[in-house]
Amino acid sequence: MKTPKVQDGLKPVHINCTKESIADVVIMPGDPLRAKYIAENFLDNYELVSDTRNMFAYTGYYKNKRVTVMGSGMGMPSMSIYAFELFYFFKVEKIIRIGTCGALKENMNVGELILATSSYNEGSFAYSYNGENIHLVNSTSTLNKKIKEVASTKNLTIHEGTVITTEQFSFYSDTEHVLARVPENIDLIGEEMESFALFHIANSLDKNAACILTIVDSKYKKDFMSIEERQTSLNNMINLALDSIL
Repeated sequence: MKTPKVQDGLKPVHINCTKESIADVVIMPGDPLRAKYIAENFLDNYELVSDTRNMFAYTGYYKNKRVTVMGSGMGMPSMSIYAFELFYFFKVEKIIRIGTCGALKENMNVGELILATSSYNEGSFAYSYNGENIHLVNSTSTLNKKIKEVASTKNLTIHEGTVITTEQFSFYSDTEHVLARVPENIDLIGEEMESFALFHIANSLDKNAACILTIVDSKYKKDFMSIEERQTSLNNMINLALDSIL
């Protein structure tokens, strides 16, 4: 996979701190306030290291492991900015996205977890990024293996497979025609809005990326996780991600 051409002498413009302020492992929720919540409730000796555009990044210690927690914002464009800057300018080696998703399988329940082993997107993100005309990208298998091992020790229900990265929030749009065009050999288990960009950028820069998702709704069920429930019920996913970096 091709590394994108970057202008000589370019500096990060969306993360404002020294390279040393960012750990080599980043846990990345979409919501910057969730990054704040993780820092305040799970990390020791943490500090806010960047707040440009209110996209908070905190660096601290989890069980003596130095880690940065930073928001990505919503959608592939926002994820691509922060993932690229972290990998390229700050020499981050691993990013684990933690987020929410909708379930696309009837046997999945709200509150359960998904491990995205790959992500499908029918758009032109990969081509725009580095000229690659591809629509399916994989996450890092070694990182996924570690996450599954930790999930097993915690007795967590975790579904693994391919998710679709959409370019709009499914409840505000008609995505059935998009799902109908997905190639028959791609078996989708969930939908979200960021992982394709993260995986593609990580692969292009020879870095590691994974994505753990909490199911907050399903096309087959009436259950829908409220804003208040999301804040508290995502702790299983947060603990899983953090324990997977040890």
